[in-house]
Amino acid sequence: MSAILSSKPIERLSDFAGILRDQEVFGSEEDTGFGNSINSWFDKLMLQSGMGVAPSMLLAMSLFLGVVGFGMTFIIQENMLTSLLVGAMGAVAPVITAVFVRQRRQKKMMQQLPAMIDELARAAKTGRSIEQCWELVSHDTPAPLGDELMDCNRRMKMGDDLSLALQALPHRTGIITLNILVTTLTVHQQTGGDLVSVLERLSQTIRDRLLFFGRLRAATVGARWTAIMMLALVPFIVVFFSLGDPEYFPKIMASSMGRMATITAIVFQMIGTGWILRILHNSQRN
Repeated sequence: MSAILSSKPIERLSDFAGILRDQEVFGSEEDTGFGNSINSWFDKLMLQSGMGVAPSMLLAMSLFLGVVGFGMTFIIQENMLTSLLVGAMGAVAPVITAVFVRQRRQKKMMQQLPAMIDELARAAKTGRSIEQCWELVSHDTPAPLGDELMDCNRRMKMGDDLSLALQALPHRTGIITLNILVTTLTVHQQTGGDLVSVLERLSQTIRDRLLFFGRLRAATVGARWTAIMMLALVPFIVVFFSLGDPEYFPKIMASSMGRMATITAIVFQMIGTGWILRILHNSQRN
């Protein structure tokens, strides 16, 4: 019965058309182009950050900060290049903020995960079903992990079975470790087995991983801050010289050699920035 309910999509009726709201997304599963990859990444960022802000609102904020930064700088400096740099920094500031919010949220959920699994194992020892154990743990776990557990609990109460209710949990949080938990609970529901011992081993494994990542971050803190300083130093120098001498960049751009050197530096800076950010992301991914 639950499979039938979960497989039928919810359709709009004229009397209740205002109840359902379309989910605002920019990516498409059918498209595999580069632009759609960026849109899908942005959709995941807004979903996993837990900010509760619509993607269009964040884009509008980026546009507003970019225009205001460009206009204010151009009025003060009357320098097009400096104004474009400040406007670009203002435009990307909300997206960078969302990235940091997502990282903090994922880090906090990873720290909550072992205790949550331990409580799930203790609840399973009492003889409760998996659904009852999940409901108990979801009420006792604080945010932000508790909010995601409550969402899965509401899905089960609406008629989804355990596997359907939990399959979106790793995608909503962006934590790969939750795939192991979802697979463990799904397989146990289908085949049975000693769930308590499996959950206890999983909890200990996650604690070991957290300890390893903590040691890794402590060992590579110098390299990571060096990379961050390399990214922040170039825009700081550009703004410093522009504020000190508004004619500095117009003089450089007046010659063909200066324009070529500036464009080449910008291109290599963008390539290096993308490379460093990718290395930092891979080193911090859980």
